[in-house]
Amino acid sequence: MRSRTAIIPLLALTVLVFSGCGGDKAGSGEKEKPVVVTGVPIEKVASVALPEGMEAVGTVKARNSAVIASRIPGTVTGVFVTEGERVGRGKILVTLEAAESTAQAASAYASVEEAERGLEEARARSRLADATFERYHNLFREEAVTRQELDNRRADRDVSAQAVARSEARVTAARQAARAAGAVAGYTRISAPLAGVVTAKQVERGMTVFPGTPLLTVEEEGNYRLEVAVPESLVAQVRVGDTVRVSVDGAGVTSSGRIAEVVPAADPASRTFTAKVDIAGKGLKSGMFGRVFLTTGERKGVAVPRGAVVERGALTSVWVVDGRNIARMRLVKTGSLQGDRVEILSGLSAGERVVTGGVEKVVEGAELRQ
Repeated sequence: MRSRTAIIPLLALTVLVFSGCGGDKAGSGEKEKPVVVTGVPIEKVASVALPEGMEAVGTVKARNSAVIASRIPGTVTGVFVTEGERVGRGKILVTLEAAESTAQAASAYASVEEAERGLEEARARSRLADATFERYHNLFREEAVTRQELDNRRADRDVSAQAVARSEARVTAARQAARAAGAVAGYTRISAPLAGVVTAKQVERGMTVFPGTPLLTVEEEGNYRLEVAVPESLVAQVRVGDTVRVSVDGAGVTSSGRIAEVVPAADPASRTFTAKVDIAGKGLKSGMFGRVFLTTGERKGVAVPRGAVVERGALTSVWVVDGRNIARMRLVKTGSLQGDRVEILSGLSAGERVVTGGVEKVVEGAELRQ
């Protein structure tokens, strides 16, 4: 009885174990269906010719910029603009008080009036001398006066004519002096030489300024150049008129530009030449950092659209699509930007397919359907 009683629990335990194993096999036989993603573009990677070269860095500057300085000494009586304000050509920016210049202009205008009165006086004397000479000439024909008296009247006439000429010269000189003095007096009203935006203001009302003191800086908007430092080893390959690829990250500008100037003298400290590249784009401002890619040749490589690259922290990857249209994440190493494409240095080969858009919808092992 005792042995029969011990066998019964042992058989029950064995049945439970086998039934449990049978349940696991049933569960493992059910395969989880992959996630289906539709509507994402797929592109086959191809080997292409990529430009080879180096990047030159520099600073964005306005093509036309005016540093406005004082031409005369004086005291600032008004500043009518602020930094960042747009101004039109001819707008009054600053006014000065310069009593000496104003007084000189007034004196010059008075000198003109005096010279004009002197000219009228000389002309009146000349007319009198002409009339007197004519009377003496008639009297001489009637033998009423001597030749000496006639010669004296002729000399008076000639001297009066010379006096008129001198007076006319004095009037001309006085007018030119008044014009110059008026121009100097006009320097008290400083206007914008070009239409643009005020980028710097160095004066305030009440300050005393002298000739050459910078007051404001006005830059023309819409016309910018990227000035970059080119190593002397590459300057022979940089020619005016060449088209280069330009990138200004601060403005989100990536486009092509034209080399407008190459300064023929090198900087003795850095041994670089300055190249000026005309660029265009919204958001450009003076002082922004920019890069120019200088092409020196070509090489074969692999590039994918920017939308194919996934960046998560320090890891860069792409979604590779296998022969069964299953997406697999693959880590890659990227190189330089090639317009709207990114060079892949390693991790991807020509002939493979990658997801080029909508990467945020793709997950590991997802089945992609068009």
